[in-house]
Amino acid sequence: MSTTHSTSRARILVALAATVGIVLSGCASSGAADTSADTSASAGEELTLNVGQISNSVAFFPIFVAENEGFFTEEGLTLGEDRPRLGTGAKLAAALQSGSIDVGGGVMTDAFNLYKVNDEARIIGSLVDSYYVDIIVGDEFDGADVDAPLAERIQSLKGKTIGMTGPGSGTEAFINYLLMQENIDPSTEVTLVNLGADSSAAIGALKTHKVDALSFFQPIGQEAETTDVGSIYISPTRGDVPTLDGAMHGIVFTTQSVIDEKGPAVAAFLRGIARAEEVIQGDSADVAALFELYQSGMEPATVEALVPILQSEMPGDPQPSEDGYQKSADFHLQTGLVEDPPTFAEIVPADWIAEALAG
Repeated sequence: MSTTHSTSRARILVALAATVGIVLSGCASSGAADTSADTSASAGEELTLNVGQISNSVAFFPIFVAENEGFFTEEGLTLGEDRPRLGTGAKLAAALQSGSIDVGGGVMTDAFNLYKVNDEARIIGSLVDSYYVDIIVGDEFDGADVDAPLAERIQSLKGKTIGMTGPGSGTEAFINYLLMQENIDPSTEVTLVNLGADSSAAIGALKTHKVDALSFFQPIGQEAETTDVGSIYISPTRGDVPTLDGAMHGIVFTTQSVIDEKGPAVAAFLRGIARAEEVIQGDSADVAALFELYQSGMEPATVEALVPILQSEMPGDPQPSEDGYQKSADFHLQTGLVEDPPTFAEIVPADWIAEALAG
């Protein structure tokens, strides 16, 4: 082969290699941009997120664990210094809608209510896969035994005075849901008393027999039992209400606009929650120690009773299940909390969540 031919061939090969390199480089850049926009931070990018929640109830224990154990920091995420406890789901949804927070820790009702005014509402993680409200009866309660069939226990509530947090709450919805199953009219055949969300007021009302029973969130039932004030009579977490078995209740939610603008930060937050939920499924003694930090005023006996319940109702990872979602949607529809709940696909970005958790 002549020198001229060899030189020409070399030039052609170099040109082809350069062209292929440019094409491959363009493809790689395009894929990296898409991934970065969705779940991954660019090198040196500072990830920040403003997070709020309703309260320090048991549902938001995973958020505390992730923060206390440094999981958010290890994921490269900084949470805003002001982490508001907004008191009600309505205030939480309003804060998300206004943009004063990016992610909220609430319950399914809050996400449904936000979706009614903003169809960009998105449920991005499950914190509790159980309806964590119990019916607790006082020590002098006159009715069927705790191990009697559910229908008999519900019938025993007829004519009773029942304390709850307030109108329009999940505690009211739960008692109404049970009574409806036995055709008991909650407006005329029981007396519902608004006690607010203060646990000491609820326990006090039960202890002094101002109410015969409570419809209240955890850990009121465990506190009543460990102090011999009353006992848990009906509990979805215990499996007493099959239609609510595995119903998604405690959640973290945001909007599609936040995902679009702060996708890597939201993904990092979700991975922190996933790591926290793994810890909660681990050693019981470690979980008890963390919960005592979270609820510093709680009696050790109550914590001991609560830990196995937390481990049974909190998922191993935050990916929402369609079955758990649908059970919750059906409950909200039947109790009138929501007129037309969105479908799972409309409010849960399942593929995005899976990608975020994969990191």
